[in-house]
Amino acid sequence: MVDIVFPGDTNHHHSLFGGAALSHMDKVAFIAASRYARRSFVTASCERIDFQAPARQGQIVDFAGKVVLVGKRSLAVEVEMFAEDLLSGETTLCSRGIFNMVSPDKKAPDMPPLVPRIESHEESQILCSRVEMVFADQTNHYGTLFGGNALAMMGKTAFITATRYARKVFVMASSQKTDFIASAQEGEIIDLKGLITNVGNTSLEVEVSMYCEDLLSEERRLCAKSSFIMVAVDEAGKPVTCHQAVA
Repeated sequence: MVDIVFPGDTNHHHSLFGGAALSHMDKVAFIAASRYARRSFVTASCERIDFQAPARQGQIVDFAGKVVLVGKRSLAVEVEMFAEDLLSGETTLCSRGIFNMVSPDKKAPDMPPLVPRIESHEESQILCSRVEMVFADQTNHYGTLFGGNALAMMGKTAFITATRYARKVFVMASSQKTDFIASAQEGEIIDLKGLITNVGNTSLEVEVSMYCEDLLSEERRLCAKSSFIMVAVDEAGKPVTCHQAVA
């Protein structure tokens, strides 16, 4: 799960509020547990959470969750939170903790054995893969993800993708045609993936695909796709080259 620290998420020190960080970490633990065992989970407890460094306003925050212990009806998920500088790409471990997740379904079979997950080549080429959950406050009166919220998620994905590619400051110049192919239901996982499809002198094009995933069945479907034109700018807001720096 990848996000950006905006002012509304910060405390009076202009760093990510601890409660907001814990909320994100719990969400990551829930998604990791659900994807591992494909059943319903609730958070039973969390072990000691250490906040080792702050995530500053404007930084990217990257959360990683992995199952580290499996029981009959419960499992433990280790969640780490990293802060990433937009321009340098330097990452800092900010927090780490263990979340104990329990399945309330007493009739479900035992948990599958713990198997390490290996990243595919295709996944390694994606500069930004963001995972979200569709909660009630993000839906419309039909109980599906509101289109404006979907566009906000896709726009943020485009920004992170462009920034990670060139390590420059980017602004959105335009969004191209957006196709809403299927609806995302409340309670589903949203998986957003950003890819650079074209690079010019001062601008680049990012294609963002949004997939919906059912928590229990693992069924995935493409819900929306769009392209965004992002322009690299300097401190005065003037366009600058967006080519990757040569080491």
